[in-house]
Amino acid sequence: MPRFMWFIIAALGLIVGYYIYGKIVEKVFEPNPERKTPAIELNDGVDYVTMPRWKLWLIQLLNIAGVGPVFGPIMGALYGPTALLWIVFGSIFAGAVHDYFSGMMSVRYKGANVPDIVGYSMGNIAKQIMRVFAILLLLLVGVVFATAPAGLLAKLTPESLDFMFWLAVIFIYYFIATLVPIDKLIGRIYPFFGALLIIMAVGITVTLFTQRTDEFFAWAEWGVNQHPQELPLWPLMFITIACGALSGFHATQSPLMARCMANEKEGRFVFYGAMIAEGFIGLVWATVGMTFYPDPQSLLDTINAGTASAVVYDSSIELMGSFGGVLAILGVIVLPITSGDTAFRAARLTIADTLHMEQTKKAKRLVIAVPVFAIGILLSQIDFNIIWRYFGWSNQTLAAIMLWAAACYLYRKGKCHWVCSVPATFITAATMTYIIYEPNMGFGVNITTSNIIGIVIAVVCLVCFLAFGRKPVAGAPDINEV
Repeated sequence: MPRFMWFIIAALGLIVGYYIYGKIVEKVFEPNPERKTPAIELNDGVDYVTMPRWKLWLIQLLNIAGVGPVFGPIMGALYGPTALLWIVFGSIFAGAVHDYFSGMMSVRYKGANVPDIVGYSMGNIAKQIMRVFAILLLLLVGVVFATAPAGLLAKLTPESLDFMFWLAVIFIYYFIATLVPIDKLIGRIYPFFGALLIIMAVGITVTLFTQRTDEFFAWAEWGVNQHPQELPLWPLMFITIACGALSGFHATQSPLMARCMANEKEGRFVFYGAMIAEGFIGLVWATVGMTFYPDPQSLLDTINAGTASAVVYDSSIELMGSFGGVLAILGVIVLPITSGDTAFRAARLTIADTLHMEQTKKAKRLVIAVPVFAIGILLSQIDFNIIWRYFGWSNQTLAAIMLWAAACYLYRKGKCHWVCSVPATFITAATMTYIIYEPNMGFGVNITTSNIIGIVIAVVCLVCFLAFGRKPVAGAPDINEV
C-alpha cells in the first residue's frame, strides 16, 4: 500500500468518527431543542448573544486551534507514525468528547465557565483547583499564542518590523478584542481568518500530494520510536500533541460559544465537529514533519534552530511558492491569534466569576483586563520553550479534570459515563507519568518507575470515581434539571 494512503485513511477515520461516534456521544448527552439556551435566556449584548450555527463552528474552531495543532504535531512527528494514531483516535474518543461535554454542560449550567462546571460535578475543592489551573493556562496560552505569530510575522516583514513590534501589535489587538462585545469584532473578522485557515490546510495538503507523492512518511516506521534523542514515546508524545488530539484549553473556550447557541442540537456540529476539524489540521502538520524532511534528525535540527515556526516557514515557502507560502503562513498565524484573543477574554470572564464582578460595563472589564495583560506581557519575555513545557502539562491536566467532571455528570444522571471516564483515566495516567518523569519541571524519576506510579494513580482515580462519583455535590443545581 502506498504510504500516502496512511494520510487518506487517517482523514477518513476522522470523518467517520464524527458521523458515528459523534452521534453516540450526542445520544448519551440527549440535547433538548425545546430548552431555552443561555444566549436566549440571558442575552446581554456582550457575551450572551445568538449567532448562526456556521459562525459558531468557525469561531469555535479558530478559538481552539492555536499553534497547538501545528507546533504540537510537528514536534510529535519526531516519534514516528504513532503520532497519526494519537491524532485520529485521540480526536474522536477523547478530544471531541471533551469539547462536546465542556460546551454542552456550560449550556445546561447557563453559560458557566469551566471552574464552575467542575465544581458542580466534583465539589468546591475541585472548583478552586480548576480556577487556578484555568487562569494559569489561559495566561500561558495568551502568551504562547502571541509570541509564536509575532515570530512568523517578523520573518515575513522588513527588519524594522521585528519581533517586538509584532508582539506589541498582537497584544494591542488582544486587549481590544477582550473588551468589545463578542459579535462586534470577533464575530465579524473571523470569517476572513477562516478563509486563510482553509487556504493553509487545503493548500498544504494538495501540494503534498502533487509534489511529494513518493516521499510521504519517507522515514516513518510503525512500531518504532524514531525520536533522535530517544525520549520515551509514552508519555511525552501525548503531552506534546495536545491541541491536535485532546486539549484542556478547549474547555475554557467552549463556554464562549455555549453562550451564543440558539439550539442545543447545534452542539455536535459546533463542539465535536470543530475538534475533528482541528484533528485534520494536526494530521496535516504531522505529515509535513514526516514528509518534508529526509530524516527525524533534520526535523529536530530545524525545530531547535527556530522552534516549530521554522518548520512552518520553510515547508510552506518551498511547497507553495512565495505567494502561496505566505498565504499558508498567514493561515498558521491566524490560528494562535484567534485563540489568544479569546484566551484573554476567557481569563477575564473566569476572574470576573471568581470576584462576582459583572462585565456589562466597560470600566469593570478594564479593572480585570489591565492587570491580566500586564502579567501576560511580563510572561512573554520568558523563553518560548520553557513556556511551552508548562503549557503542555497544565493543558492535559486540565483536560483530565474536565473529563472526570463530565463523567461525574453522566454517572449521576444514570447515563453511560464510560465515554468520558475511559479517556479521563488514560490522560490522567499520561499527565501523572510525565510530571513524575520530567527532569526539569517534574520530579526526575526514571521512566519505568514513573510509568508504574502514573498508572497506579490513574487506576486509583477511576476506583474513587466509581465509588464516590454518584454522590450529589452540595450547592450544585439539581442534576435532574440539567
